[in-house]
Amino acid sequence: MAGVRVAVVTGGNRGLGLAVVRAMCKQFKGDVYLTARNPKLGEEAVKALNSEGLSPLFHQLDINDLTSIQALRDFLKEKYGGLDVLINNAGIAFKVADTTPFGTQAEVTLRTNYFGTRDVSNELLPIIKPHGRVVNVSSMASSSALAKCSPELQERFRSDTITEEELTKLMEKFVEDAKNGVHQERGWPNTAYGVSEIGITVLSKIKARELKKTRKGDGILLNACCPGYVRTDMAGPNATKSPDEGAVAPVYLALLPDSADSPYGELVSEKKVVPW
Repeated sequence: MAGVRVAVVTGGNRGLGLAVVRAMCKQFKGDVYLTARNPKLGEEAVKALNSEGLSPLFHQLDINDLTSIQALRDFLKEKYGGLDVLINNAGIAFKVADTTPFGTQAEVTLRTNYFGTRDVSNELLPIIKPHGRVVNVSSMASSSALAKCSPELQERFRSDTITEEELTKLMEKFVEDAKNGVHQERGWPNTAYGVSEIGITVLSKIKARELKKTRKGDGILLNACCPGYVRTDMAGPNATKSPDEGAVAPVYLALLPDSADSPYGELVSEKKVVPW
């Protein structure tokens, strides 16, 4: 399949992810892979898009399973020689009214949203081709959660020199503090989802910084984005945007022309850079 471009969307079988796959099938010149943890649900989503005249492909991916991530990586290397577009969309959020203990919510939410996205990035970024595009779906919840952090935590999350190791330790510390019921007195906001999105936004900045050093001249662009308040299982039926409207932001970043050199390492909302 040399010469065929390829895009991957994680968590693509429903909601925003499905809308992103739909838009990519219409606008991206190449193969588009809808990935999902459950093959049955993934194949059903592919058939639904087939009925719309679109032709996505399917590959199983559980972002909480390193073996699954590595299987996708090896498949892409063998069939396409790498990857052109990665849209990290897979994520979860507990409902506000959920009675699951907060410590458990923190552990489960960060396991997928931060640690899963980190693992996918670490396995797939090395195979991103020149002029590749990487989009990490974050949220404005990252900005609002950051504003509720202690000044010390805000300074660390805004640092231009924070490393992935330091960020990971902070994410682990939040889970530990949440489990011990001391997260607020330790300067954390009372939102597991918001902290996980801080993690995604800061990870995006770190990865972009690293790419600039290791792949300088390759023209790769990596950004985080906020799709907006989208009517999905996560946000509920009263959200202001349809999934297709929410897909506009990630697809815009995924399809930036080869000549573009910005945005880079930014959080983007409504096609504009959000100050961090």
